[in-house]
Amino acid sequence: MENLREVVLDQVKLGGTCAVGIATTETLAGGPESADITKILPGAKSAISFAYALDTDAIDLFLSKKDRMPHERNNIDINNLASGAALNLAGFIEMKGYQSVPVIANNYYRSDTPGGLLDMMPDISQRYIAVRSGVGTFGLSGNVITPKQGAAIILGAVVTTAEFKPTEPLPPEKSYCDECRLCMASCASGTMDNEQKTTVTLGGLDFEYSKRKSYLRCEYVCGGFTGLHPSEKWSTWSPGRFPIPENDEEFMPALMNGLENYAKWPDMGGGYYHSLSPYKMFLTCGNCQLICHPEKEERKRRYKMLKENGVVVQNEDGSLEAVSPEHAKQRMQDLPPERRALYETV
Repeated sequence: MENLREVVLDQVKLGGTCAVGIATTETLAGGPESADITKILPGAKSAISFAYALDTDAIDLFLSKKDRMPHERNNIDINNLASGAALNLAGFIEMKGYQSVPVIANNYYRSDTPGGLLDMMPDISQRYIAVRSGVGTFGLSGNVITPKQGAAIILGAVVTTAEFKPTEPLPPEKSYCDECRLCMASCASGTMDNEQKTTVTLGGLDFEYSKRKSYLRCEYVCGGFTGLHPSEKWSTWSPGRFPIPENDEEFMPALMNGLENYAKWPDMGGGYYHSLSPYKMFLTCGNCQLICHPEKEERKRRYKMLKENGVVVQNEDGSLEAVSPEHAKQRMQDLPPERRALYETV
């Protein structure tokens, strides 16, 4: 078993991952329901967690609002890579005689929660497996951060009945998070609570990050239905300018209104299909993840790019363009009322 463990870890590393670790039913014990790996594989003993890094050049183009497409394509490709690597590894362990289940990297949700699929709760939390196995730690945002790549990673995992020895979690001093709050500053939706925190206990160890407000906030903005920051000084890559409510209760009507108008926008190029949307989606945000870098000066630089490179508007041919806040406002005012109503409240 020890030899198989080393082979499995080496195989994952050879696949180009930036981090790999192992959690077990014991090291995940006491956690939330989504930390229970036996839910997706009865008799499961271990979970292998790994991470792939996102392309930093594409991140720069995305945050500076110069080009959206390279990061969207890279993000999709790395998610597919992580899911494929999980399938390949699960098959390898199966051939060694142990039941194994690959975990889809993203966009796969439980239907048995109070809000159903709209709660966007995964069948198993890859974040919990990652932090308990030492792949990374929690940043204030709740994103998993790694010592070298920061939060700009995509996680993958395999759950198996093989009883592998766990790897150790990273010690607190390995976490670079100094609660600079740039993750919060880069989130137009206000999903992260400024004061309250959530504590998760996994295998007797406590892990902490900011408490999340309604996930509909993230669905509304990160989903691309709107993107203008409340300050109106900058935006995500979404050309939507619908207001971002203050109260969680107001987000479902806002989301439905945003979705109805989003469907009428010209195609902005690229895109992907999401299991919860009847329409093609486009990657327009993820800023809290992309801003977070181990070097604080790099975090500041990335946040400055996001904040100082204007507001995105959409041209009639569907293309997106970043312009000054003043120019964006004037362009909206110059549109015919019926077209303007597709992007903001008239």
